Amino acid sequence: MRSVALFVWAGILASAAPSDSSPSWIARSNENAKLLLSVEARYAPEGAGSLGVSGLDEQISVPAPDLAERARRDTEKALQTLRSRLASEQDPLVKQDLEILIQAGERDNRLSLAEEKYLLPYQNISRTIFFGIHSLLDDQIAPERRKAAVVRLRRYAGLEAGYTPITVRAENVFREKLKTAGLLGPAKSQVEQDIANMSDFSEGIGQLFEKYKLTGYQEPYAKLKTQLSEYSDFLRKEVLPKARSDFRLPPELYAIGLENFGVDYTPAELTRLAHQSFTEIQNEMKPLAAKIAKERHLPSSDYRDVIRELKKDQVSGDRILPLYKERLSEIESIIRREHLVTLPDRPAIIRLATPAETAQQPAPHMRPPRLIGNHGERGQFVLPAGTTGADGKPLKYDDFTFSAAAWTLTAHEARPGHEMQFAAMIERGVSQARAIFAFNSTNVEGWGLYSEWFMLPYMPDEGKLISLQLRLLRATRAFVDPELQQGKLMPQQVLEILQKDVVLSKAFATEEVDRYTFRAPGQAVSYFDGYMRLREIRAAAEKALGPKFNVQRFHDFILSQGLLPPDLLRKAVMTDFV
Repeated sequence: MRSVALFVWAGILASAAPSDSSPSWIARSNENAKLLLSVEARYAPEGAGSLGVSGLDEQISVPAPDLAERARRDTEKALQTLRSRLASEQDPLVKQDLEILIQAGERDNRLSLAEEKYLLPYQNISRTIFFGIHSLLDDQIAPERRKAAVVRLRRYAGLEAGYTPITVRAENVFREKLKTAGLLGPAKSQVEQDIANMSDFSEGIGQLFEKYKLTGYQEPYAKLKTQLSEYSDFLRKEVLPKARSDFRLPPELYAIGLENFGVDYTPAELTRLAHQSFTEIQNEMKPLAAKIAKERHLPSSDYRDVIRELKKDQVSGDRILPLYKERLSEIESIIRREHLVTLPDRPAIIRLATPAETAQQPAPHMRPPRLIGNHGERGQFVLPAGTTGADGKPLKYDDFTFSAAAWTLTAHEARPGHEMQFAAMIERGVSQARAIFAFNSTNVEGWGLYSEWFMLPYMPDEGKLISLQLRLLRATRAFVDPELQQGKLMPQQVLEILQKDVVLSKAFATEEVDRYTFRAPGQAVSYFDGYMRLREIRAAAEKALGPKFNVQRFHDFILSQGLLPPDLLRKAVMTDFV
């Protein structure tokens, strides 16, 4: 069973609905994908519903001590059917999709077994509930569907017949698993962060119901607020004493996590390449910073000092969206002029995050559209408002709200980055296997960082410097994440590297360390991995085609392939494009 956290954290997927003109093999492949999607729907209906599986708007996930075991058992039944279909399948595309589905189900079961082997079943319930409500209460959700959020809320609060409050269920599951000796509790910093964010999620749920003027939510919402307050007490009294001060995961679990994120370098290869790239990027930044310092008459030409000077050009709240929309327009003009990739006809959406959305995902991100049965819903580039420190006090970013930063962030999250991935699949139609089950963070984030790379030559010098700064961050991630797990670095050392050498704000650096230590260990290295693999694939195509290589056709082909992992993408490029 693919976890709901995948859809919350990654936030990077696209519509898998075939159009009327899609090849018949896609419809056949999607019939196979239904076997795994039905397992998703049974055990994580909020996540499956956000993908576009119909009939789940009122359903909620129900924590239980044997839930993971039952999900694995049902997944294995689906896998047996898929394996039998693979043995007799003749269509090469359907066959490849069957292999993708089987590999995805097997990976999910391996991860589930490893988590059950090592970890106590800790759950951030307030985040789960907010995700479940927010996936129904959104401007792009049809108004007739939104009323189901009240039913879902009543079920979370245990006010529907047959339902126990989800907070009580989560508490009981944790207590039951305490009877199993040797299981590790969650990282202490994770629990502290979840307690600090509880009020943002709680208030955010109420604000969603108010925004869409739904009736009948007041009673269950009042109950839920009380239950979340009691759950916060449970975290303090029963979970924190069991929390581990060492954030590191058992090596087996970290390795499986890397595999699930699509990382295909070994940790040793990653750290070697990332350290090398870190130095190379710094060297690339030095002459550019010196040029900017000379033009601006700055006292220091050190890239760190120049970035700090550029950050002083902060844009206030009501000017942030106009800035990013202006950058998007400039980038689209460059793309058309230079024939870099085929742009969609529809405009891109950029907006600011609410406090609850920021707690859910504190970094700039793309909020995905429906993945199945898309009726015109689009991805949204969302800018966060800030984050919370370990002491519960708010921290403010200065990393995204200045003019020079808008170039590379728009290229990554909007166009030609993630929004283009979504738009391409919505318009052209790909199988659900390729859009959902072939998904890995490496391929998706690799395209985002690669988009920054091929747009950099057309940016002004200030934009180039910040683009290199953020590329430096991705190289940093690729060595600090594994080195934290190996005990070679401690969180405070990483904070210092990020604030001093990468020149991040304390808020951004704090969010990054949270990401490496408990939010999603291993995920952050996928940017560097996927970027390197895409550069390798492009170099191979350029070498094979020579002067016949066309960059626009190459990028269009990459986007037409769905969310394939690097090995399958390379095969497709060399076989079908070259």
